Amino acid sequence: MRIALQMDPMERVKRASDSTFALGFAAQERGHTLWHYTPSEMTWQSGKLSALARPLTLHAEGEKHFCFFDAKRINLADDVDVILLRQDPPFDMPYLTTTYLLDLVKEKVRVFNDPTGVRSAPEKLLTTHFFHLIPPTLISVERSEIRAFSAAHPDLVVKRLYGHAGNQVWHVKAGDSAFEDLLNKHFSASQEPLLFQPFLPEVMQGDKRIILFGGKPVGAVNRVPAKGEFRANFAQGGKGEACKLSPRDLEICAQIAPMLKLMGLYFVGIDVIGPWLSEINTTSPTGLVIINQLYGFEGEQRLEHLFWRKLGL
Repeated sequence: MRIALQMDPMERVKRASDSTFALGFAAQERGHTLWHYTPSEMTWQSGKLSALARPLTLHAEGEKHFCFFDAKRINLADDVDVILLRQDPPFDMPYLTTTYLLDLVKEKVRVFNDPTGVRSAPEKLLTTHFFHLIPPTLISVERSEIRAFSAAHPDLVVKRLYGHAGNQVWHVKAGDSAFEDLLNKHFSASQEPLLFQPFLPEVMQGDKRIILFGGKPVGAVNRVPAKGEFRANFAQGGKGEACKLSPRDLEICAQIAPMLKLMGLYFVGIDVIGPWLSEINTTSPTGLVIINQLYGFEGEQRLEHLFWRKLGL
C-alpha cells in the first residue's frame, strides 16, 4: 500500500519518542511505501487535490532517522491508498483548511482520522458532549460568569481552547492579581472563550493517557508532572509510569466509544485525572513509543503494528 504522512517537517521528529515516526516505520516494516508532505505543500486546482510529496525511508538506527528522495507532485485521490493526518496543532484556520481539503478525497482514499471528525472535535470541546464525565467546567468570555465560577472554585486551571502539549494552561487562584492580569491580557486581544476548571490535586499523582483504536483501549501510561510543575504532558517534562486501567477508566472509554466511531476518530488519546475525563485528543495523539517501552512490547506486539493490523494492513 502507498501511505502518505501529512505531518510536520521530518527534521523536527524525535525518533526515540514520536508516534508518527513509529507508525510510519511500522508501515515500512510491513512492506508499505511511504510519502511525506507538510500541509503547506497541498494544492487544490480544477477538482484535483495534490501535494508536493517526497518518497520516504525511515531508519531505526544510525545518525539520520530518515531519507528523502526527489519530490514529486502526487494526486492525493489516486496516487496513495492511505493518508495519516498527523500534523501537530494548534487547531487554527490553516489546520481547519487541511480538513476541508481532505474531505474532497476521503471517498477515494482512507484518511485517519476522518477530517470531518477531526474538524468537529476540538480536543477541549469534544468533552462537553460528556459533561457528566468531566469536572465542573465553564467555557466563557462573560466576566460575571467567570467571577461566579471562580468564587465557587477559587483554585483554578485556565486553558486556551485550541493549544496543545500543555501550552497556554495556567494554575491560578481567584482574586490574585495574576488571575486578573491573565483575563485582561487575553480578552483585550481576543474574544475567544477560555476554559475554566477547578484544579484537580489528583494530577500530582498522574494524568493517565489512554490510547484507543476504534473506540477500544489498547494501552495506557500514567504521566507524572515534573517537580514544581502541575502539567503532566511529556512536552512539559512529565514522566511516564506503567499503570492499569481502573473500572472508571473503562467506563469512560465505553461511554465515549460510540461517538468516536460515529465520527471516524479511529486513533484517539484520552486524558483521565482521577475519576475525571480531561481531554479527548484527536488531531495527532502521542504515547505509543513510551507505552511500548514501559510494557516491553516488541515486534508485532508494538502498538503501531496493532494499529495497522486492526486496519487490515
